[in-house]
Amino acid sequence: MSGRPAPAVPAIFCRDCLAEIDDQSAAAGRCRRCGSPRLIAADAGLTIAHVDCDAFYAAIEKRDRPDLVDKPVIVGGGGRRGVVATCCYVARTFGVRSAMPTGRALRLCPQAIVLPPDMAKYARVSRDIRERMQKLTPLVEPLSIDEAFLDLTGCEGVNGAPAALALARFAREVEREIGVTVSVGLSYCKFLAKLASDLDKPRGFSVIGRAEARAVLAPMSVGRLWGVGKVAEARLGRLGLTTIGDLQALDEKTAAARLGDDGRRLWRLAQGIDARRVTPDREAKSVSSETTFEIDVADRDELTRTLLSHCDRVAARLRKSGLAAGAVTLKLRTPDFHLHSRSRSGLDSTQMAPRLFAVARALLEAEPVGQAYRLIGVAAGDLAPAAEADGADLLEGDRSREKAREAAIATLRDRFGAAAVQRGLSYRPGGGRPR
Repeated sequence: MSGRPAPAVPAIFCRDCLAEIDDQSAAAGRCRRCGSPRLIAADAGLTIAHVDCDAFYAAIEKRDRPDLVDKPVIVGGGGRRGVVATCCYVARTFGVRSAMPTGRALRLCPQAIVLPPDMAKYARVSRDIRERMQKLTPLVEPLSIDEAFLDLTGCEGVNGAPAALALARFAREVEREIGVTVSVGLSYCKFLAKLASDLDKPRGFSVIGRAEARAVLAPMSVGRLWGVGKVAEARLGRLGLTTIGDLQALDEKTAAARLGDDGRRLWRLAQGIDARRVTPDREAKSVSSETTFEIDVADRDELTRTLLSHCDRVAARLRKSGLAAGAVTLKLRTPDFHLHSRSRSGLDSTQMAPRLFAVARALLEAEPVGQAYRLIGVAAGDLAPAAEADGADLLEGDRSREKAREAAIATLRDRFGAAAVQRGLSYRPGGGRPR
């Protein structure tokens, strides 16, 4: 006799009434208690989940306005330069998508109702959902306002149920008590959990176990791998790697040799290997500010003034967060919607707007004169605690006077508003601060 334990049989239950499903019901594909076809099977060893709210902003607006329930709803900016933040699933049937210009979305779906975002309201709902997640497990890692990873390892006793059933109960409570729906992905690692949550939206619940992971991944496009965007997908395609199965067919050393530094990571994801842990209170990776212009701007002086304004905003956010930056990224979007990013890293850690601006301005000056942009922004990266920021420098000497000046400006703006103190370069007679 073998000393190995028999493999666990996945529990099957109904997502709607949470009843455990017997073999007869499983064979019929419907719950005997409520008739629902939404059955789920998952073994007890799967405890890493990704929860993603469905069309979050639009769902909240429909919840609060029942007259919109069956109508196509877009949440985002109106006007010539507006962009879709999100849209409901009715609107998506017309081809409307997030990040699409609102004008194009309305050409696809003229009857759509466009609503401005109410971020304060969305944040309140997000907090309510997050609190419910934290009742399931203390290991909740937010990714954005409407999605998070959860690690439910060892939480069966607290929840009185294995991870899959606890998550189904959570999803039902959010829908009934908060009024929005979520999709859940459950697996043994973060990559597959996030992938699974997108397989059956909306109101989805998909499971990817260890035994079937490679087979599930194989036919998918390499673009489904975490971190592979359109440019990287095209590059992989030129190398003959169009599906994840193509990557699976390579050995690890060959993948690293052919694809460079990222080859080993992509190969491991293709095999369903992802050792990253769910980490609560994820640290911010960058602090940013940007503007989308009403009319494309080519004037270098106007771009420079706007850039300085954003450096001021980023510096203020760094101070409030107790952080300092060691890298600066300039973001520029051309009228054809191509985004260009230019970065400089390895800088002395700083919270001061003039130092951020000096780097960002140099990056802007390197761009072609006369090029028009529809968006400009700046991001501060390589974040670290601010304790050692803006110390003495061998070339620039003691920065204490500069730090005192910036602190005084910050105090005046906090007390009297952002327009209370304007830097000479950003001042425009009769025009106020650039938006």
